[in-house]
Amino acid sequence: MKEMLPLKSKDVDDFLAKPTSGVIDTVSSLEGDVIILGIGGKMGRTLGLMLKRALQEAGKKNRIIGVSRFSNAEARKTLEESGIETVACDLSDQAAVNQLTEYPNVFYLVAQKFGTSDQPEATWVQNVLVSSYVAQRYKRSRIVAFSTGCVYPFAEIDSGGCKETDAMDPVGEYAGSCIGRERVFSHFSREYGTPVCFYRLNYAIDLRYGVLVDLATKVQNEEEIDLATGHVNVIWQGDAVARAIECLSHCSIPPSIFNITGKEILKVKDLAVKFGREFGVAPKFSGLEKSACWLSDASKSMEVFGEPSVSVDEMIHWIATYLKEGGELLGKPTHFESRSGKF
Repeated sequence: MKEMLPLKSKDVDDFLAKPTSGVIDTVSSLEGDVIILGIGGKMGRTLGLMLKRALQEAGKKNRIIGVSRFSNAEARKTLEESGIETVACDLSDQAAVNQLTEYPNVFYLVAQKFGTSDQPEATWVQNVLVSSYVAQRYKRSRIVAFSTGCVYPFAEIDSGGCKETDAMDPVGEYAGSCIGRERVFSHFSREYGTPVCFYRLNYAIDLRYGVLVDLATKVQNEEEIDLATGHVNVIWQGDAVARAIECLSHCSIPPSIFNITGKEILKVKDLAVKFGREFGVAPKFSGLEKSACWLSDASKSMEVFGEPSVSVDEMIHWIATYLKEGGELLGKPTHFESRSGKF
């Protein structure tokens, strides 16, 4: 283990937020302040904290402004205590978005996934309409827009996963709305000459949530694991966030695209067996593996950003240790096993 694991949820972001050398290099030449739209989400806090630490280490004084509804007052307080300015804003309100101050560097993390099946219209508002508000308000900025590997069709296991040049072919309404988000940013990128980078992620791993946490808790609780979605990609959230920051240097017109995930296609059954060894139990399985899953080829991002700093085996050991010690979870399962695209 590289260092002592935090057990309080509020301390995990600090654990995740150690800047890489690539992040330090990126912020060393960063001009202007940064706004993070959707900083209240699972990855937003890590992004804000890592960026702040990197700027401090580089001796820079760029401001960071975090925007969210901030339904969690404690999360907002933590950000402000770290030196990140905060603005409460409902980004689905165009008038409120238009009142936000312009900044040259924008991270766009706004998204809705869960609840799509019950309220699909809300998902389209959050994933598409809000994008149009932001793209027009920040047309003179450069924007790193978070997206997802779900915009691709299922890929055969032996294909290596979908590449950035592959056609998007969504499964389900959530994925369709994510394509809508990208199309909106692409349109305004060309219309206004806005440099944009699409950051297509699957799946980020935190000590408190993520595909590996979902598997670990099932193994620990001796629950059956459905093997239909038998293969996945994962990346440590610290590495994922580091790549997002580095994407600031790769925004372009038309938008550039990076698949962000680990270098391996991982077998779910093998991951569960490794967790079983950590917990001293035999995993239980059901179902048969399908020949195709949502999988991404991240070789382009590996060439640009290098390989992730945290290995899959380290993630497994850290998560198992965290769970055995009673570490706090976010209680937000990924439902990665869903193959219908309904969330």
